[in-house]
Amino acid sequence: QVQLVESGGGLVQPGGSLRLSCAASGSIFSINVMGWYRQAPGKQRELVARITSGGSTNYADSVKGRFTISRDNAKNTMYLQMNSLKPEDTAVYYCNAAISQYYNSGASWYWGQGTQVTVSS
Repeated sequence: QVQLVESGGGLVQPGGSLRLSCAASGSIFSINVMGWYRQAPGKQRELVARITSGGSTNYADSVKGRFTISRDNAKNTMYLQMNSLKPEDTAVYYCNAAISQYYNSGASWYWGQGTQVTVSS
């Protein structure tokens, strides 16, 4: 079994910062791509940022220059540092990862349960 658990969400004022964490646990051999997605009420889930096991990153245009994705491979943990937050960043943020449970097995995609981020004065 593999679990992804997000933490760090909450209520913050516009212009503020939050740091999200996503910890993977269970039977894990390797983790390839990890990513953060978000879903606002009435909208489709969208990619926020993604990072490979080698550290290559890409971001949605709406968060470039404000958000930074990183990971600690030794801890199987990914982070999202969110600065200069705007009301339009309000959403449930989900962690996503491609995980191989055993040597020479294919990777499967896993999702966390989500953490709420609300940007409001």
